[in-house]
Amino acid sequence: MTDETYIPARREAVRLKNARRLAPSSQRWLARQLNDPYVQAAKTQGFRSRAAFKLLELDDKYKLITKGARVVDLGAAPGGWSQVALARGAAKVVGVDLLPIIPIAGADLIEGDFTADGMEARLMDLLGGPADLVLSDMAPNTTGHVATDHIRIMALAEMALHFATQILVPGGSFVAKLFQGGAERDMLNTLKLRFKLVRHAKPPASRKDSKEMYVVATGFRPG
Repeated sequence: MTDETYIPARREAVRLKNARRLAPSSQRWLARQLNDPYVQAAKTQGFRSRAAFKLLELDDKYKLITKGARVVDLGAAPGGWSQVALARGAAKVVGVDLLPIIPIAGADLIEGDFTADGMEARLMDLLGGPADLVLSDMAPNTTGHVATDHIRIMALAEMALHFATQILVPGGSFVAKLFQGGAERDMLNTLKLRFKLVRHAKPPASRKDSKEMYVVATGFRPG
């Protein structure tokens, strides 16, 4: 892993071989993976997913991960964002996910629900205090129905925000994935009441055909 974002130049498209037995949707997914420079860069640099580059790009722009920071990674599996937090100098990283996560040296990884009773206290104990940064790259399994998918990811983001307001140090930061669709305006208004500066961004690593965006809130103000 590296603390510098490195994206290799696009190469000549790779054509699938012996893929006729795959369903058309599987062929499209495989072709996209093989020709995605972020997928290739993740493998080269030792990151567990291409999503790592989204956080790298957000951190390059907004300077979210400070040296010695305490970081919580919600929906951490497979671990790419936790890897980035450590690579960028975080002193403590705690990841939480309903799915198991292969261990990452330097991080505490919990298989569980971040909304469960007592989870805030457990995480603060592992961190050694309140968090400087709460990250959420969580997204629900999509249904293909735009309105439904938007409502579901907004519900996750709002739960992540509520959690963040309980565990962040004054002046701390919060990052969460959203889908564009209109309802995010209400959440942005709420964020502006609790944070000094609120911005939304679509890092270059987000696929152009994706509706995902990220809200970046800094300067937390406890209520």
